[in-house]
Amino acid sequence: MKELTVLAIAFLMITGQTFAQLNKTSNMKQSEQTDYYTFKLSDKVTRQKVSFKNRYGITIAADLYLPKRIDTTKQYAAIIVGPPYGGVKEQTAGIYAQNMAERGFVTIAFDPSYKGYSSGEPRNTSSPDIFAEDFSAGVDFIGTQPFVDRTKIGVIGLCGSGGFALSAAQVDTRIKAIATISMYDISRVEANGWKDAMTREERKKKLDAIGELRWKEFGSNEPTLSPRGAPLEFDKNTDPISREFAEYYSTPRGQHPNSLTQHTVASSMSMMNFPSLSHLKEISPRPILLIMGENAHSRYFTEDIYKMAAEPKELYVVPKAGHVDLYDKTDLIPFDKLKSFFTEYLK
Repeated sequence: MKELTVLAIAFLMITGQTFAQLNKTSNMKQSEQTDYYTFKLSDKVTRQKVSFKNRYGITIAADLYLPKRIDTTKQYAAIIVGPPYGGVKEQTAGIYAQNMAERGFVTIAFDPSYKGYSSGEPRNTSSPDIFAEDFSAGVDFIGTQPFVDRTKIGVIGLCGSGGFALSAAQVDTRIKAIATISMYDISRVEANGWKDAMTREERKKKLDAIGELRWKEFGSNEPTLSPRGAPLEFDKNTDPISREFAEYYSTPRGQHPNSLTQHTVASSMSMMNFPSLSHLKEISPRPILLIMGENAHSRYFTEDIYKMAAEPKELYVVPKAGHVDLYDKTDLIPFDKLKSFFTEYLK
């Protein structure tokens, strides 16, 4: 499957594990959830399991974070937080949701469709439309809570969810402010390769291989996963990008049984066919805050979005930070910047 190696994230190959083995925890119902999180619950917030359906009928599992002393007879601004591509709510998204709840916002962190405790089959499918829809479904849910002012709803998209959050905001005008962190445009990298280096011939070979694979998979309950994911083992010789992701996803720092960093190979077709950010300028006059690490390998995505977007927009660079540093290193994550941004624009 050499033709399929140009994928969304530059990871090393994981071999010797079937779809069912890799994904055996992902079909658990939300009622069966454990309380395993990669971070400690703050004593300044409360966390509650919630769920809601998106317009495709997929049930989205989420955590609702509230300030500990919230007065539910009043209405508050709300923020919906999407996880990195392959992540779940018990990791990075929960860290952001909790910290913003500490700062007075009502927040939710969710598992994307086909991932974690959310429903959807086949598991680990990805879709530019459905992943954007998950944000809008979050708006549906949060905007119908009596303690939320539905005119004051923002979103935070982390890594791949940054692109999906922007995509949702292009058409969902209920989203009033958008922040991205370490953004990846998954549809762009699938269609064009890393730093747009995929040739036309490479693209054709990739699509030909996916087409052949679909025939082989027809009628099967175990779709093929991409041969790349965060490497389970790594050392000093591992390429820097793969090592950076593995240091999070494959160590106690960020490891979670529901967080499978692979997606079905067939998912690449829709990502390659439907660019997510063709209407970026239409987000204006709603504001966009783009946050990236100074040393992030992914910074070209954020820098290009900043050039493409209309005002109001802001590029915020975190000194000495890499891409994954902004997943969980709370001493580097500019939470106060996020607070000032959403306080200003969700008023």
